[in-house]
Amino acid sequence: MTTTETTTSLAALPALRAPFAGGIFAGITTAKDGTHHAVALLPDRGSNLDWQAADQWADALGGTLPTRPVAAMLFANLEDQLRPRQHWTNEQVEDDASCVWDCDFFDGDQYSCLKSLEGSAVAVRLIPLNS
Repeated sequence: MTTTETTTSLAALPALRAPFAGGIFAGITTAKDGTHHAVALLPDRGSNLDWQAADQWADALGGTLPTRPVAAMLFANLEDQLRPRQHWTNEQVEDDASCVWDCDFFDGDQYSCLKSLEGSAVAVRLIPLNS
């Protein structure tokens, strides 16, 4: 999970959909290691990118592709900011190295997809929360 160097407190977070960390505040997520992060959806959108190109594109913006839970949160909280099509996540399919998970922002469903196909991408910035 890529994060920025900056941290913020829970009390300092803006309302959902407000400007935050160079994007729009989308909510809070918990990483697998138990750390909590504020999520900012960055304004740029990627199109016609295979998974590796999408991952590099998000990194160049100072962000990352969303995890599956973050993609679901984006759909739940910021659906009107998303294109209604398939978008890459950063999670590879455990038993198939040629596939990753994507999230269809038309209906929120998630599917495994070949990394070599072209799709859309959003980038998120994860800001660690401090106490």
